[in-house]
Amino acid sequence: NGGPDAFVHISAVERSGMREIVEGQKLAYDMERDNKSGKMSACNLQAA
Repeated sequence: NGGPDAFVHISAVERSGMREIVEGQKLAYDMERDNKSGKMSACNLQAA
């Protein structure tokens, strides 16, 4: 939807079954807060 950029950890990519994502690729995702760092990152990735 053209929203703001989101941090995506490689482990979230791998859990989604994808090998990689490329800049500009459209994804659907949820956001979660890391328990250790408190930072937000994308999870539950799906190609859009």
